[in-house]
Amino acid sequence: MKKLLSAVSIVLALSACETIKSASETAVLTVNPIEEMQSPKNIIMVIADGMGPAYTTSYRYFNDDPLTEHIEETVFDRLLVGSASTYPARVSGVVTDSAAGATALATGFKTYNGAIALDVNKNSVETVLEFAKKQGKKTGVVVTSQINHATPASYLSHNVSRENYNEIADSYLDKGIKADVYLGGGWKYFIRDDRNLIEEFKASGFQYIDNYNSLSKLQENTPVIGLFADKGLPSALDDSNNYRLSTMTKSAIKQLENTEGYFLLVEASQIDWAGHSNDIATAMAEMSDLAKTMIYLEQYVKQNPDTLVILTADHSTGGLTIGANGKYEWNPEILRTMKSSPRAIAKKISEKTITQNLLTKLLKFKVTEKEVKQIQLAKNMAIEKLSTYKKLNTQAKSKTHKPMMSQIIESSIKKIIDVRTNTGWTSGGHTAIDVPVHSLGNSSEEFKGKIDNTDIAKKIFILLGKN
Repeated sequence: MKKLLSAVSIVLALSACETIKSASETAVLTVNPIEEMQSPKNIIMVIADGMGPAYTTSYRYFNDDPLTEHIEETVFDRLLVGSASTYPARVSGVVTDSAAGATALATGFKTYNGAIALDVNKNSVETVLEFAKKQGKKTGVVVTSQINHATPASYLSHNVSRENYNEIADSYLDKGIKADVYLGGGWKYFIRDDRNLIEEFKASGFQYIDNYNSLSKLQENTPVIGLFADKGLPSALDDSNNYRLSTMTKSAIKQLENTEGYFLLVEASQIDWAGHSNDIATAMAEMSDLAKTMIYLEQYVKQNPDTLVILTADHSTGGLTIGANGKYEWNPEILRTMKSSPRAIAKKISEKTITQNLLTKLLKFKVTEKEVKQIQLAKNMAIEKLSTYKKLNTQAKSKTHKPMMSQIIESSIKKIIDVRTNTGWTSGGHTAIDVPVHSLGNSSEEFKGKIDNTDIAKKIFILLGKN
């Protein structure tokens, strides 16, 4: 399918093709017709779950070299072309969840929160991935969540609720195999007592891998399913590969490249999870993984100009503020040195005596005695809450959650980091603000300006040849 010529190009073409006559009216100037621009052969849709504009801005300052006078441009700055509204169908108000947000991006339809590629009347609606497959392209998904989570599911399945994880996983086979590459987490849902979906995928000709090292050993031109965790992958700060999204994306593209082209969904899933947790350290690590992925794609498009890359978010999460409490500053220095997430650190110190040296060693920045006392108080509070919980009868326990010492300590660690950096949060959930849109490559200009999330799917459908 070819794109329509722009109005300017049409005018130029008509002008060039005019007949020019000499005095004898015998000479005619002829020109070859202007070739229309080909639609992209490959389309890579990148969704940074939860990434509102505060995340790309904070990454700029986090990534900055403090030894230079200027604040360096990031890949997100270079590729920014506009913004998108994210509201769901009216029945769900103006704040979307990931399922409705992904459905809009995948199908062009607004829907209710929780829906997986269904409209508001619960009818299935075709996704761009499904249509690309029908057009003869290879397809794939790369995510840092489980591969049957809300976003990938909204491209691969149809379900009344995102919470039906086993049903969604089953549909990846029962409703027809729609992708050639699946990379992410999900052992819990694909290797179950009642059904082993991995064995069924293998029987259908897929190769299966369960560790990152095997990505470099994949057999070419053979479909692959790679699961690397029980549910979502470890966070970027805690994983054996801090840039696992980039690594998986490179491998997926290598597997998908073919003469007919491909459609690839890439989701940086855990920016959202960090936002829900109000965890700026983990959020910046996830943004770093995404940035490395986008830098790779930037270079890939230079070598493969028939490729279109779109990056946006389904929504923003956490109400992140860089510069809080009336202070005109944001200080990301300590975030650059951290090597473990607050959650991982909290688990390590739950069973240990809390000391200044231990905390300094784990956090990778010098903690004060006051900060040590804060965390010790949190641990003492957790002990008290656990003691109270244990005294409850069975009925009372069923009505409440068991206190988790590591979670209470984690919360204290995150508060220390927020104070040190002057980071603020307004929510543990999603917000309704517009999100950035970034694009590069063939037809990237189609995504400029203020658009709606449904426009992205509609434009992709047109580029894929749907009337």
